[in-house]
Amino acid sequence: MAAGPAAPRVLNVNVGVLGHIDSGKTALARALSTTGSTAAFDRAPQSRARGITLDLGFSCLRTALPPQLGPGPGELQFTLVDCPGHASLIRTIIGGAQIIDLMMLVIDVTKGMQTQSAECLVIGQIACQKMVVVLNKIDLLPEGKRQSAIEKMTKKMQKTLENTKFCGCPIVAVAAKPGGPEAPESENPLGVSELIEVLKSQAYLPSRDPSGHFLMAVDHCFSIKGQGTVMTGTILSGSVSLGDNVEIPALKVTKKVKSMQMFHTPVTYAMQGDRVGICVTQFDPKLLERGLICTPESLHTIHAAIISLKKIQYFRGALQTKAKFHITVGHETVMGRVMFFSPAPADFNEEIKENVFDFEKDYLYQEEYLSKDSNSSEENKENDQAGEVQLPRQQWALLEFEKPVTCPKLCLVIGSKLDTDIHANTCRLAFHGVLLQGMEDKNYMETFLPKLKVYKLKHKEGQVERVMDDYSVIGRSLFKKETNIQIFVGLKVKLSTGEDGIIDGGFGQSGKFKIRIPDGLKPDTKMLLTVASKKKSKAGKGDPSKEDESSKNDSAQPVTISLLFKRYVFDTQKKMIQS
Repeated sequence: MAAGPAAPRVLNVNVGVLGHIDSGKTALARALSTTGSTAAFDRAPQSRARGITLDLGFSCLRTALPPQLGPGPGELQFTLVDCPGHASLIRTIIGGAQIIDLMMLVIDVTKGMQTQSAECLVIGQIACQKMVVVLNKIDLLPEGKRQSAIEKMTKKMQKTLENTKFCGCPIVAVAAKPGGPEAPESENPLGVSELIEVLKSQAYLPSRDPSGHFLMAVDHCFSIKGQGTVMTGTILSGSVSLGDNVEIPALKVTKKVKSMQMFHTPVTYAMQGDRVGICVTQFDPKLLERGLICTPESLHTIHAAIISLKKIQYFRGALQTKAKFHITVGHETVMGRVMFFSPAPADFNEEIKENVFDFEKDYLYQEEYLSKDSNSSEENKENDQAGEVQLPRQQWALLEFEKPVTCPKLCLVIGSKLDTDIHANTCRLAFHGVLLQGMEDKNYMETFLPKLKVYKLKHKEGQVERVMDDYSVIGRSLFKKETNIQIFVGLKVKLSTGEDGIIDGGFGQSGKFKIRIPDGLKPDTKMLLTVASKKKSKAGKGDPSKEDESSKNDSAQPVTISLLFKRYVFDTQKKMIQS
């Protein structure tokens, strides 16, 4: 692909090696690899010192192209992405999962599923199409019982995966480094050649598209004396050639591509899905540890975003509006505040429109993401049938970031609670979604949000105090004394006896108001109100303070006044709207 028609075809498939800490991911990647890249096998000094993988490591395995991937000579290259398993590094894993075609979930056969293996499985379900489970460290099982222990764990894993999209995926038992990290190198790994055959059988032609803007996730940056600075990463979209200009959007810097390599082989061209090192000059590698590079001016830096989202089923607890989450967008993780909203109840069953957001529509504000166990809002309750919570087919959130993030449109977004206790046996990933609309303007509150028609339903109740004539009554308890009643003039109300009315204006200084009844009061209502006010005036003759008492103890059922209106959350004029 890279050097012109004469070169044998090399198909690159990115394989993520994910799992709980100490399940042996790095040893497995080393046992599988034939070529290590600059970042592979815990080369970083702090990784070696702590004995754990701190960053994405990459290496590759080349093998003959299997028959299902097309005729002709060629090679299949598996780029192995060794993701750290340490809980605090979950942001790095999320960054890694976005560039993965096939996932290996590594399980320590002596321990089974652990907290982070479960989180890796969740990330896999969101970001990846196929999976192979690797039961590692089988050398630790006593030989006589080894086979039965492997079968038992295989059954357990099949049960775990039953309700996921990886149901029925291959499960392979290996010992990547028999005898553990201290064992001599002469010890041959067990089961690795079988694993390579399974990987080959699972390999598929990932859909690759060289068109569109170039975008690459950089995960390492270092300088080579006399050459320049090398940025290594995986191309997420588009393609790149020698001499192209690329932008580092986070730094607003543009550089020319001087040379390129794929696993130590010089190339002149690379496209979506390829793992490549790009060399540029006069750039300090310390400025970019990881991040994105792209076609100049093709990415935006945004302060807020609208996403469509789904709750992750293993997350315990509600997703509350106004709560803060760690939001992972592209390769960045920042804190963000959320506001959830749904279609208006009449549109709950409308077809889902993928990857677009319609600003013409009205949306209903939600105190929390609606799920089977959520407390549904007033308007949803009215639409419940036989007490069942009706759930919309699609829900959205407004995310407001604490600091701006740079990302492409329609990228994957994951919300998590990474501050949850690392050792708690609970899933910290809360929701995932797709970024539909980013807000680049710092003043998006004024310039952008008023276009977003999210409304809250307001419901106020008061009481009729007395009749003025056949076409008007005086109401109370709907407004506070200090409320400016003028802004409510003209709004429609409904009496509990069935009449429709219109607020006509204030009455006196204590928050009372006048209601006009265009079709007139019904005789029954008039009678009810006359009886009530007679009782009141009798009780109140002696002592004005008793008037309130008597109205509280009134045995006649009071006539209530209902005022219903909606108000758009981002309407600067706070207009009240009635349908």
